[in-house]
Amino acid sequence: MRALQLVEDRRLEQVDLPPPPQPGPGEVTVAIRVVALNHIDVWGWRGMAFAKRKMPLVIGAEASGVVETLGAGVGHLAPGQLVSIYGARTCGLCRPCREGRDNLCEHVSGVHGFHLDGFAQERINLPARLLVPAPPGVDDVGAAVAPVTFGTVEHMLFDNARLEPGETILVHAGGSGIGSAAIQLARKMGCTVITTVGSDDKAEQARALGADHVINYREDRFEGVVRKLTRKKGVDVVFEHVGADTWAGSMLCLKRGGRLVTCGSTSGVSTSMNLMQLFQQQLKIFGSFGCRMENMADAMQKMAAGHVAPVIDTEVGFDGIAAALARMEGRDVFGKIILRVA
Repeated sequence: MRALQLVEDRRLEQVDLPPPPQPGPGEVTVAIRVVALNHIDVWGWRGMAFAKRKMPLVIGAEASGVVETLGAGVGHLAPGQLVSIYGARTCGLCRPCREGRDNLCEHVSGVHGFHLDGFAQERINLPARLLVPAPPGVDDVGAAVAPVTFGTVEHMLFDNARLEPGETILVHAGGSGIGSAAIQLARKMGCTVITTVGSDDKAEQARALGADHVINYREDRFEGVVRKLTRKKGVDVVFEHVGADTWAGSMLCLKRGGRLVTCGSTSGVSTSMNLMQLFQQQLKIFGSFGCRMENMADAMQKMAAGHVAPVIDTEVGFDGIAAALARMEGRDVFGKIILRVA
């Protein structure tokens, strides 16, 4: 069974692993179809792991696959069914899990591809409860990007920031996977979308996705442009995932009572904040991590209805993985790079 293992920082190897055993009670054997690459894969590849982990480690945190074999007691899935895979190994027993707040599991074992073996392997046994069936009209690429790319954005915009039709939103890094998803989801519900990108080529692509205003952050200070576009009022919501480089400017872009929602810190994990600005302007800040499985299902229903679609930069095989991660590290990507497993 082919797999991609991280054996040391920045060194990946294609290896042969034994196939998984027969699935146990409540488990399913899944044949992996597609792995969607994310910045968390870049972090792991270059050694930015925030928890102890053992190498070699199979990479890949976001994937789709086809059900092959059912363990005892699994009645809601069938062999041959396309599924989207939840990327964290939750307990399924604690109160948040029982209430459908999966990303707040009190006994989570870790994230696949980062703390635990990931999905860049031909087959894997998984708890059936972590598999979300793809509806008709969603292919294996769409199912692969539902857990992180679209699920994360659904959770950020709708569970946390409570984005409303007619509001104005600033989406940072519109050329990223989650940025491209956020542009589509916000535009579809009737919001005015302002986004930042790093090149003129990406600006054209962002406009094609539905962004109303695009700012090349290499040429202009985004906060100044946003204040001008909004006649100094500011935006209702900032979709933040860049971190230290954009944090102060993002706060300046918010209108009084505005909401900032963040899920990432690719430019650094520490920053400073003007507390007087925070309380005088009555700003709201939401930290957001991962998603609920319901977010994955909602995202795939929107794909099936034609409301949104994954933006694919490149499809690679196992031999192209190192170059793909290097391109992502250099921000030379618009949308998603996907790894085709089968």
